[in-house]
Amino acid sequence: MKPMRILVLAAAAAAAAAAGYWHVGRPVTVETVSPTRGEAAEIVFASGTVEPRNWAKVTALVRARIIEVCNCEGARIARDDMLARLDASEAEATLSELKARQTLAIDERDRLKVLVARNVSNLTALERANSEVNQVEALIAGQTARLDNYVLRAPDDGMVLRQDAEVGEVAEPGAVLFWVGRPTPRLVIAEVNEEDIPRVSPGQRVLLRSDAFAGRMLEAKVDSITPKGDPVTRTYRVRLALPEDTPLLIGMSVDANIVIRVSQNAQLVPALALKDGKLFVVEEDRARIKAVETGIRGTSRVEILSGLAEDARLLSPYPEEIEDGAPVTVKAD
Repeated sequence: MKPMRILVLAAAAAAAAAAGYWHVGRPVTVETVSPTRGEAAEIVFASGTVEPRNWAKVTALVRARIIEVCNCEGARIARDDMLARLDASEAEATLSELKARQTLAIDERDRLKVLVARNVSNLTALERANSEVNQVEALIAGQTARLDNYVLRAPDDGMVLRQDAEVGEVAEPGAVLFWVGRPTPRLVIAEVNEEDIPRVSPGQRVLLRSDAFAGRMLEAKVDSITPKGDPVTRTYRVRLALPEDTPLLIGMSVDANIVIRVSQNAQLVPALALKDGKLFVVEEDRARIKAVETGIRGTSRVEILSGLAEDARLLSPYPEEIEDGAPVTVKAD
């Protein structure tokens, strides 16, 4: 019985080995794609907001209630036109008190002048009176200047792009009440990451997308770059000049693709087919790893500079489970 048992076990082991070899050596069914030819563009992505080239924010310098507004949103205005008036009653009352104090100080000074001339009073008292008059006059000048802060005026010729002031509200110092500027020309103020900014320069073409104009590609041009970046956000401000006929309105948000360079008639493969500069191709029913030289990388396609035949059949995405030289069967279309 022993020899028979050994023979049965040996036969079972041989069968298992054969099955394992068949399973390992069985071709894997794969799908392939071919390289294509087209335009490859190296781009830098940024997001931004449409703004006029020349504009300014008008804010209150004092805390006071708004008693009058121009209601001129969207209207053309000239420099120094009144935009809003704040309640200056307390400031005016203070000025009136100072003027009354000035009158008394002047009367006292004049009285002492007469007494000094008669040798009834000394010069020290007169000097104190003169000092009091000068002090009050300085206070009046300062208070008069502060009264100008209760009238908000246009900083330049242009248009009231937006008005956020309403009669009865309390204006807080620093709060923007009006946006004043020229509606054209317009710019996109975009933020570009610091690792990308060395590749950006004035004059480059920019492709814009906006939710307000879905499916429509709009254009701009790099106008200028702020020399100093933001160390917190690690971005640089880039201004993109818009054409005069742009449909984009002030305040709209856009996605910008800054075109760094373009390669025409480039050999392109899916980005998912590549890993560490290598890809799989099918040659004689075997999967072979090929090292290639890559160029421009897009979100979905990558330019191949060398190392790949035009009629190559690629495995995409890159197959992690297949080894170099493994037998494969291409799935029929």
